[in-house]
Amino acid sequence: MAWNEPGGGGNNNQQDPWSGGDRRGGGGGNNNQGGGPPDLDEVIRKLRNKLNGLLGRRQLRSVNNGDDNNGNGGNKGGGSGRSALLLPIVVLIVGVVIWAGSGFHLIDQSERGVVFRFGKYTNTIGPGLHWNPPLIDRVESVNVTRIRSASQTDSMLTRDENIVRVSISSQYVVSDPHAFLVNVRGPEMTLQNAMDSALRQEVGNMDLQQILTTGREELAGDIYDRLASYLEAYGTGIRLQTVNMESTSPPDQVQDAFDDVIRAREEQQRTINRANAYRDAILPEAEGQRQRMIEEAQGYKAAVVADAQGETNRFISLLGEYEKAPDVTRQRLYLDTMTEILANTPKALVDLGEGNDAVTVLPLNQMGRGDNSGNRDGDRNQSNVDARQLEQLSQQVVEHMRSNQQQNNGRNSLREGR
Repeated sequence: MAWNEPGGGGNNNQQDPWSGGDRRGGGGGNNNQGGGPPDLDEVIRKLRNKLNGLLGRRQLRSVNNGDDNNGNGGNKGGGSGRSALLLPIVVLIVGVVIWAGSGFHLIDQSERGVVFRFGKYTNTIGPGLHWNPPLIDRVESVNVTRIRSASQTDSMLTRDENIVRVSISSQYVVSDPHAFLVNVRGPEMTLQNAMDSALRQEVGNMDLQQILTTGREELAGDIYDRLASYLEAYGTGIRLQTVNMESTSPPDQVQDAFDDVIRAREEQQRTINRANAYRDAILPEAEGQRQRMIEEAQGYKAAVVADAQGETNRFISLLGEYEKAPDVTRQRLYLDTMTEILANTPKALVDLGEGNDAVTVLPLNQMGRGDNSGNRDGDRNQSNVDARQLEQLSQQVVEHMRSNQQQNNGRNSLREGR
């Protein structure tokens, strides 16, 4: 009988190439029961058992024990329900672990973290390792130590209605991360606008010449103060550090004329500096001379006062002596005065007597002095003449004195005879 002939017993049906055995019988303990295509539920059950074996042997054994005790019906009942519940739990646990692990983040030493929970600000965290629930908290890091810069260059009107081109730059840091992120939409743009406003305000309060020459430092300081007040009023969380005046220049059309004016002013300043240097060199010398004259005058004053006091004391002492003996003191004063006067006179005075009022003057200095620069013979004759005149004069004086003495002696003898 052919293998595909209808009818026949179980032996003939076993020769069917599309069957692995009797579909109704046991088939040698094969779970497929008939040798047809594998059951989909059986494949899913085996896959779940393998997954459970990877997760834990205890669950696999409990499932196997249920199969042994309850047969095939038990495997499809209680084992399938447990496996279906276990897979979502595992997936949920893995998801929770991944979610929790993604919540760790590191804040650098130069940064601060601003935490937003469901979009609302919560707190500010410092450097270190932190954990925040993902999808719930959002952490934004802000560098608070990095020095940032901004610049502004524009042309504007001065107080005297001239146009000047000014370029400035500023350096700043973030002092409040929360205010920096929340209070204003664009902190850098706000800083630029505030810088432009402060620059125009301060330039409009100064003259062009002052901005181009001596007022640059003053202008930078005024801009710094005004810009700092603006940033504080806006609550930007920015702390301004410096404002530098990069350049100030007039319009290009009049640049050459302004350069000439600047050079003239520089020359003027150099001249003033030279004059100041000369003044600084002369003043100390004049001051020294003035001080020396003052000291000399004070010394002269002290000397005159001392002499006057000495003369006063001497006069007071002499007055006391005069009151005791007027004649003697008067004679002494006369002699001292004449001694002082005649000591400095190169002449000799000779009194010829009581009866003759003539007084003979002897020019001893001219008689005894010779001129060495003239003729030697003339000098010699002149000296001889002087010597003779001196000798004759001396003899006359002596004779006159002798005659006077003899007359006085005769008068005295007559008086005694009487």
